[in-house]
Amino acid sequence: MIRSSVFVAAILSGLLTSSTVFAEDWPAFLGPNGSAHSDESVTTTWSDSQNLAWKVDLPGSGSSSPIIVGDRVIVTCYVANGSPAMRQALCFDKKTGKQQWAYDFPIDYREDGFRGYITEHGYASNTPVTDGKNIYVFLGKGGVHSLTLDGKLNWSVDTGKGSSNRRWGSGASLLLYEDTVIVNAAEEAKAIIALDTASGRERWRKSDRMLELTYGTPRLVRSTAGDEIVISVPEQIWALDPTSGELDWYASTPMTGNVSPSVIVDGNTVYSFGGYRASGSIAVEAEGKQSGNADVTDQNVLWTNRSSSYVATPLLHEGRFYWIDDRGIAYCTSADDGEVVYRQRVGDLESGRPVYASPVLIGDSIYVVTRRSGTIVFQPGDTFQPIARNRFASDESDFNASPAVSDGKLYLRSDQALYCIE
Repeated sequence: MIRSSVFVAAILSGLLTSSTVFAEDWPAFLGPNGSAHSDESVTTTWSDSQNLAWKVDLPGSGSSSPIIVGDRVIVTCYVANGSPAMRQALCFDKKTGKQQWAYDFPIDYREDGFRGYITEHGYASNTPVTDGKNIYVFLGKGGVHSLTLDGKLNWSVDTGKGSSNRRWGSGASLLLYEDTVIVNAAEEAKAIIALDTASGRERWRKSDRMLELTYGTPRLVRSTAGDEIVISVPEQIWALDPTSGELDWYASTPMTGNVSPSVIVDGNTVYSFGGYRASGSIAVEAEGKQSGNADVTDQNVLWTNRSSSYVATPLLHEGRFYWIDDRGIAYCTSADDGEVVYRQRVGDLESGRPVYASPVLIGDSIYVVTRRSGTIVFQPGDTFQPIARNRFASDESDFNASPAVSDGKLYLRSDQALYCIE
C-alpha cells in the first residue's frame, strides 16, 4: 500500500526545507521522515565476538535512539544514582567510536521521582533531531536545546516543568519543519510548541488539556492542499497548521487513555495506534487546510479496529503493519482495514515488558530490539518466522532504543553502551 505519493512527499520534503541532511544520515527518531525504512543492507547476525565494529561504554542510561549526521553519532543519556544528577548529549565518530564531544545539562530544578513508569524508561527518552547544520535536543523538564555539530550551545528554551502532570516522564521526540522545531511538550506544559531553529524564540503554542497523556512524536503530512502537522491525542487525531499551530481538522479515534506510538503517514493517509491498553487503531484521510477546525470523522475515517500497539510505533510496509508489543506478541495487520494477519507470542523473552523499541525495515528484513533478549530479525510475510536473534552476552542492561542505520552499519544503544555492527 506504499503509494507513489510517499515518493512525491519525500521529494517535496527535500525541496521545501533548507536542511543539509544526506542519504547516509539517520537524522531523527526512526530515520528520514520517520518512515523506519532503510534501503541499505546490514548483517542479520552479530554478537560480542562477531560483526562488532566497535563498542563504547556510555556514562549514563537512556531510552533515546541514536541519530547520525555526517561522521557523527549522537546519543543522549542521564547520569544518576536514583535521581538524575545531569543529562548529557554525546557525539562519537561513526567509523571508530571515538568520543568527539560531550555537553552536560545540569538538573537544577525538581525532577520527577524515580518511581512508577519512569523506572521503565528513565530521564533521557527523547531522540534528538538534526537538520545537518545543528542538533536539537529535547530533555523533558530540562527543555529544548540547540547545539552545533561541534557540541557548542546555540540556545536553550524551557518548555515547562509539568507540576500537575502524571509524572510518568517524557517520551516524544522532535520534528523539524522548515525553520522551526516542533515540540510535543504535553507532559511538560500540555502544549505543542514551535521554536525558531535559529534563536529558540517561540513561534506559536497550541495549549489544550486534551494533550495530557500524549506521548507520540508529531509527524508531517505534505499534500497539494498544504502541509500539516499531525499528532494523536487521547480519543482524537489532530492536524495543525505548521505556521500558526491552529487546528485545521480533527477526527475521533478509539484510542482512550495514554497514546504512546507516533502516527504513521503514507501520502495523505494517517494511521494511528495506541491507547490504554492498546485500545485501538485508525486510518484517516488527511483533509487539508481548507477545513479549518472541522470534525472530519464521518467523511474521512477509512476504518477503525481494536488491533493496536501500546508502546512501539508499528512499521508500515507494502500494505501491512508489523510490530512486537510490550507483552512480547508479534503482530501483522492489514493497512486496508486493520484486521489481524497474524498474532503470535514470541518465546523466551525476558522482562515483564519485553519490548519498547519500534521496528525498522532494513533492506528486506525487519529488526526489533527487545529490552533484554537481543534483537529479533524477521522478514515480512503472512507468518512470523524469525531468522535470527542477536544478543550481547556482556550487556545485561535494558535496550529500549530503536536502531539507526548508516553506510551499511547498524547502531544500537543500551543503558550501558553504544554499539556499531558491520
